[in-house]
Amino acid sequence: MRELACSLLSLVAMTPRTSLARMSFVFVLATTMLAAIAAFAPFVGQAQHKKEVVWSADEKPIADQIHGLRALPDDVRAGTTKDLALKIRNLPPTENKLRLAEGLAGLSTEGDFGHDALQEVATTLAETLRERPVHWVQPKADAGASATRQPASPYVELASLVRYEHVEALPFDNDEGQFRAAMARLEADDHQREHPDFTLKDLSGKSWTFSELRGKVVLVNFWATWCPPCRKEMPDLETLYERFGAKGFVVLGISDEKAKEVKPFILEHKVSFPVLLDPGRKVNGMFVVEGIPKSFVYDREGKLVAQSIDMRTQKQFLEMLERSGLD
Repeated sequence: MRELACSLLSLVAMTPRTSLARMSFVFVLATTMLAAIAAFAPFVGQAQHKKEVVWSADEKPIADQIHGLRALPDDVRAGTTKDLALKIRNLPPTENKLRLAEGLAGLSTEGDFGHDALQEVATTLAETLRERPVHWVQPKADAGASATRQPASPYVELASLVRYEHVEALPFDNDEGQFRAAMARLEADDHQREHPDFTLKDLSGKSWTFSELRGKVVLVNFWATWCPPCRKEMPDLETLYERFGAKGFVVLGISDEKAKEVKPFILEHKVSFPVLLDPGRKVNGMFVVEGIPKSFVYDREGKLVAQSIDMRTQKQFLEMLERSGLD
């Protein structure tokens, strides 16, 4: 395209002075093309410099299985998850090994696959980080003077498994304190979620204020229509709402999408609990929601008693609700 634009400019130079209209047209066309090239150049550069993942012969089958985990029945997925964790552990310590270990960890909490499988996943991620530690994430140049470095995402993923899924990870001696920092960050996030108060409107325009629900057991669920695990757990939330609604149980589904995206989904799936819109993501920020689905259960006094970092089954939701005193 750049060559064509330059050719057109050369044509302008050779055009007779009497062809002024033609010359003006060609000049405008050529300069417009060059401007477009300049506008898209940064994106082209980014695409060219983006590192492509090249899997080895041993890594590729594991990567393919991880990619297909969501398509497996839950009973099969549990055993496959555990088996993949063991296979990853036997790989040589490369960047791809860490990529696989972290990817598996992110999918291992989408349901109830058993403590043993989660423990193997956590052990694999921890051992991989010991073999190949990664550096802190430094703040961006425009982040401001108060910005501080953050633990790398694999350490946060592992800390989430330890804190919320109750697995174990041996102490680190080569992570520069990142695992401890990740644990402290999660504790601070939980403290921020202890006493939320917000007002959001549902799809009908009715306002819901969290503090006015004192005396009820409230499950706050962050979700989106495009999120497969969110959609998978939605029927279980609806079943629990129908079962316990008369006993003072409220589900608040919160989406940061637009009403025109949410309403057709709610109608199609016959969701009856309140679905609130958070287009500015203020409440998402209040709850420190960086990935979905996430659920938080508050008892009748407004105390946070249970939470999930991913999709839950109906059995797991019931276990969370037991901590609120709901029966």
